[in-house]
Amino acid sequence: MGFSFNLGTPINTALFAYILYSVQHIVFPTISRPKTIPHEFKSGYSWMPKSHPPTVLFKTYSPKTLEPFNGKDGDRILLAINGIVFDVTAGRNFYGPNGMYGNFAGRDASRGMAKQSFDLEMLTPVDQPIDKLEDLKQDEIENMKGWIEHFSNKYIICGKLVENDAL
Repeated sequence: MGFSFNLGTPINTALFAYILYSVQHIVFPTISRPKTIPHEFKSGYSWMPKSHPPTVLFKTYSPKTLEPFNGKDGDRILLAINGIVFDVTAGRNFYGPNGMYGNFAGRDASRGMAKQSFDLEMLTPVDQPIDKLEDLKQDEIENMKGWIEHFSNKYIICGKLVENDAL
């Protein structure tokens, strides 16, 4: 039972022709040049972006100074979790004025993130001291730490949150 190759059958002839055609295109690829230059490159190509994203500086915020960063009028959106301030502007659909988590924008979201609640009563008023979170259960603290890790991997840490009278 040896191997035999017979071009007499139509299937073998078709397969042999296909293999030759494929090998020809691998060994001798067709090089086609575009008839016109794409309009994006007529004036040359630059790796530089059209505009540089705004520089984000690490700052110290208080609840009162954090509040204006709520994303209204297209501005930046910041929120704090356990004293860490994140720039969540890239997630405007979630944290913007009409987003699911929009009530956290410009605020300390620690308690709400820990308790998985988006209710307004989870937010400490901006003129009150920062919530110390002393009554949280261990699983709620772990939940909050999970959110901090998630935000740290996804968004820019742009500051820390301190008491109103600390600035």
